[in-house]
Amino acid sequence: MKIFPSIQIKQLDAYTIEHEPISSIDLMERAATVLTTAIMKYWSNETPVIVFAGPGNNGGDALAISRLLADHGYQVKAFLFNTGENISEDCATNKERLEQDDKVSFTEVTSKFEPPVLGKDCLVIDGLFGSGLKKPLSGGFAAVVKYINASSAMVVSIDLPSGLMCEDNTYNIKNHIIRSDKTLSIQLPKLSFFFAENADFLGEWELLDINLSQKGIEDTFTTWYLTEEVDIKKLIKPRKRFSHKGNFGNALLIAGAYGMAGASVLAAKACLKTGVGILNVHVPLKNNDILQTTVPEAIIQHDVHENCFASPVYPDNYSAVAIGPGLGKSEETAIALIEQIKLCQEPMVIDADALNILSEHRQSMVSIPRGSILTPHPKELERLVGKCESSYERLAKARDLATNYKIYIVLKGAYSVVITPDGNCFFNPTGNPGMATAGSGDVLTGVLLSLLSQGYTPEDSCKLGVYLHGLAGDLAKEKLGEIGMTAGDIVENLPFALIKLTQGTEK
Repeated sequence: MKIFPSIQIKQLDAYTIEHEPISSIDLMERAATVLTTAIMKYWSNETPVIVFAGPGNNGGDALAISRLLADHGYQVKAFLFNTGENISEDCATNKERLEQDDKVSFTEVTSKFEPPVLGKDCLVIDGLFGSGLKKPLSGGFAAVVKYINASSAMVVSIDLPSGLMCEDNTYNIKNHIIRSDKTLSIQLPKLSFFFAENADFLGEWELLDINLSQKGIEDTFTTWYLTEEVDIKKLIKPRKRFSHKGNFGNALLIAGAYGMAGASVLAAKACLKTGVGILNVHVPLKNNDILQTTVPEAIIQHDVHENCFASPVYPDNYSAVAIGPGLGKSEETAIALIEQIKLCQEPMVIDADALNILSEHRQSMVSIPRGSILTPHPKELERLVGKCESSYERLAKARDLATNYKIYIVLKGAYSVVITPDGNCFFNPTGNPGMATAGSGDVLTGVLLSLLSQGYTPEDSCKLGVYLHGLAGDLAKEKLGEIGMTAGDIVENLPFALIKLTQGTEK
């Protein structure tokens, strides 16, 4: 699913109007009908409704919703804020329609505003501003936002909360943004929906299809996408009857300093559960017994050092290499890591302490094989690119890192994003807060190593791996809940996630 910046959303509306063809006011009525149906699904007509409409087309939607809700027996009070006496044409049309409808209590605010009482039993419909906003709200509109936020009323926003901008909110004013309980987004999500600092404004968000032109969507260029299950199912390679372990890769995992063997265990188990043919795990000697006992399917290699990774491994016999989980940052390990990266000619997976070492030896970044996959969480990324003031800035810097070094970045978190060497960004919808637990990233490293070893391209490995990892977490949540989930539970649910994704796709 594509994600468009605000300017392209406006262009898509215009394309639909021209090519369907449909008039602008009729497209607004169609959107309002879909929005009204969604509101009625969550709130009965016993709920008092207070509508705040702005002077643009978002306000026009809100006024149309007021009329349609009243037609279904809702008690509606609507306020149109027209302090500049410069409203959009379609908003003006819906204002005229509302003025002729005696079922709605309608007030046009041109100067002084006497605010209504907003009780906890009422529903506020926020239609002040939509996707066209370019600067923080101020003056009277900011005061209205603060008034709504201070109330105990439930709030539903049309398209996105008023005051929130579609993309970059780095320098926005948080107190001037509506805090919604639910956001009903029209047709497609907005980029700002995927950033952590915006979650409290959005509440739960839901996409509503108003039948904007599919051809217009297909023909419009973007670099932002939301991955969908249908996309992932197409990536999975079916297995042939006479396959053997040699067909599914010979992977090398370098992980786990002494005292951090658990990281190597989790990554190794995840790699095996995702279908690798052969797995070799390179560990310090003191971790031998733990690995031999917990992961008997793996081949264990010993480093020359008892406690840490200190001796690079020639990668010629391996289909893919991953390095980093629990690796530690000793001087010996840093030297060995830099040499290991130089030895590898094919794409590799680099995670955790390997990233932290690279952040202290930035000159070694040029040695990373093209097409490699780096899997930082936000703090690890900032060690590589510098402090970021917002998620938008973090995404931009991660994108620069990917394009400059021709690598893939998997920026971990809610809606983990896969960033490709050509700058495309794929947000992942699976996963839940229960996965915010020690070792979850190690599991992802193992999944990515497995897929890369099996011959998936780096891009497909990233998309499939991140989706699979999140889906396994979702299945674990169904059984265990979010609070008690551990990284090991994610590992155990990887096979069930694969079953879910392959149902109906086997040949």
